Parts: sequence; structure tokens; C-alpha cells
Amino acid sequence: MRIIAGTAGGRRLRAPKGDATRPTADRVREALFNILVSRGDPPERVLDLYAGSGALGLEALSRGAKHALFVEEDVKTVEIIRANARELGVESSCQIVCSRVRDWLRKSPPKVPFGWIFLDPPYAADELDRALDLVDGATLVEAGGLVIAEHEWKTGPKEQHGRLALSDRRRYGQTALSFFEEGT
Repeated sequence: MRIIAGTAGGRRLRAPKGDATRPTADRVREALFNILVSRGDPPERVLDLYAGSGALGLEALSRGAKHALFVEEDVKTVEIIRANARELGVESSCQIVCSRVRDWLRKSPPKVPFGWIFLDPPYAADELDRALDLVDGATLVEAGGLVIAEHEWKTGPKEQHGRLALSDRRRYGQTALSFFEEGT
């Protein structure tokens, strides 16, 4: 696994061992960021929920985002995010929270919005729909921002979550990316 492009392009990332996480494949991440950068410059702030190795938020930083907030519940995996940020030299641009995403979204979401919010929960029943509802309820998306959800292509999230509406869906093998915007 590596950073695809930008200031850290080509640099390798550590990934958690075992089945607890499912890192986004390089080709899916490359396609995702091609879509995002075709829409304009990276936003100031990005949020990486269910962060795993932190690859999505770190890729955003490499491409020009100024700050990334990572939320991951596994303590060992949080240490991998920290190590990846340190090795890429972007520690000062990162905030890393060790918490269950649902708990964090309910109790302590930040008051500032994000331009890109990445959701990559375990491919389980309705975890993604619950997270999308909580992201909408916490009003975390800045004007013109996107929420990008990675999921198994057969079991996509609902198309509407409060103010968030599905605007695009792309399939890459068994993986799909669903893009949500406010009021579309």
C-alpha cells in the first residue's frame, strides 16, 4: 500500500495486520482521488472515519489538504496511523482520535465542517447507513463538500440521509464508492 500522488506520492504506508481492517486498494484510492481532484482543489479539512491505516486522509494531505482528522477505534491501528503520519512528515497536520466512530459522532464531533469526509466501515449490516445518518445529524459537511462511502457493491447505503443525498456511485470489482452531497 502506498500514497498514490502529491508531495508524498510513491511512499509506502504501514497497514494493520489481520482481518480487523480492510485497506482501500491502491487502484480504488487512485480512482477516488482522480474523481475528487477533477472537481477542484482539495479542501482545507478532511475527516477519515473508520480510518484503518489512515491511507485516505494521508492521501488527501499529500494532495494539498491542510488538516486531516482520523477516527479509529483500535488502539494498535491508531499507532499505525501515527507512524504513517510521522514517516510522511505530516504529523502536525493530523489529529488522531481513538474512539468508536458512532460514539464519537454522537458525543464529540468538532464544530468545524469538512470538505471531504471518508467513511469506510466494516462491511457489516447497516453500519454505513447509521454512520451517514450521524454525519448528517452532526452537520459536518461544509458547503459544496462530499461524503464518500466505501462499501461492498451489492449492499450500498440508502440514497438519502437527511440533507445528504447520493449524487454518484462507482463500482470497482467487489468495491463501490458512493458520493453524497447536501441537497442534491
